[in-house]
Amino acid sequence: MAFKCIVAMVKPDLTDKVVDSAKGAGARGATIIDASGTGAREAKTFFGLSLDIRTEVVLFLVREDGVAPVLSAIHEAGRFHEPGTGIAFVLSVESAIGVESQMPNGQ
Repeated sequence: MAFKCIVAMVKPDLTDKVVDSAKGAGARGATIIDASGTGAREAKTFFGLSLDIRTEVVLFLVREDGVAPVLSAIHEAGRFHEPGTGIAFVLSVESAIGVESQMPNGQ
């Protein structure tokens, strides 16, 4: 069985919605990592001090045939069509262990 890793950089206030939508589209779970970063537009400043741009990195391990609907759900729930809200991309997974317990009926 082939898997892909969907990596999504999400605004913290949208993370729960993104994870719930991804699960509704077939993802079995997610790992959430607190992060910060800069994007195409630099951080806004207040009296010369940079404001902290918080984000969360959400990792989904998804069966290859389920990537498209999960990615679409992430795009919609994360409002990625709006500038500066986040990005997501898909990585190939060469091998994985421990996923049998996460799949229904050991699939």
